[in-house]
Amino acid sequence: MPYAPIHGQSIHYTDTGGSGPALLFSHGLLMDGAMFEAQVEALRDRYRCITWDERGHGLTVTTPGPFTHEDSADDAVALLAHLGLSEAVFLGMSQGGFLSLRAALRHPRAVRALVMLDSQAGAEDAEQLPVYTAMVQAWASQGLSPATAATLVNLIGGPTFDAAPWVAKWQAIAPATLLQIFNTLATRQDITDQLGNIHQPTLVVHGDSDASIPLAKAQVVVRGIADSRLVVVPGGGHASNMTHAAEVNRALNDFLSQTLGDRV
Repeated sequence: MPYAPIHGQSIHYTDTGGSGPALLFSHGLLMDGAMFEAQVEALRDRYRCITWDERGHGLTVTTPGPFTHEDSADDAVALLAHLGLSEAVFLGMSQGGFLSLRAALRHPRAVRALVMLDSQAGAEDAEQLPVYTAMVQAWASQGLSPATAATLVNLIGGPTFDAAPWVAKWQAIAPATLLQIFNTLATRQDITDQLGNIHQPTLVVHGDSDASIPLAKAQVVVRGIADSRLVVVPGGGHASNMTHAAEVNRALNDFLSQTLGDRV
């Protein structure tokens, strides 16, 4: 399995290789690079598709202690350098979008274009945060209960989500790691006022049935980034790239073809 030594971490990644433009896929909280299987399969013939497991997720070996989405943005850019790449299209789902926005702000030359999948620029909702905090603390101290697993399935995937493989992964998360990654999510800053500093072509794809991040949050991103467009996925939940892969892949194909042009 390929690993990259980055900022004291051992980052697990996959890379289809090839000479096409590079696409870097960043996953959401509690997920890993495998959540993009449908996108990689659809795009790998024309693009170099790279997935990775962010700190505290998947097969990546993470140092203890707090970290931020800014740290993860730096990790992503360092991974590109490890692979001999100076730039890529950053595609981020939820948390992956949080770090991708920050990469565009911190390392604009490394971000060729930006795709936000069911994500946002704001902080965690103040009303929901205590609910999520109590749920995670109970999970860390008592294990993943069936009720919590069902809540996660609804928040992430919805009724058409194939949850079994992911529930098994969630059950294996060490309590300290769970608290570590949740702290990163819960303490992130609102960067909505910085969206005007992002000049890369941006595609925002959002399910209109997203139970975690309302569609209105995606519309804020589109209003904030000048060169941006919105594609709404009818019936799509938070992980619409998994449950509505055909619709999402169609939007990605159109955007990448138009944006990268003769570089494809």
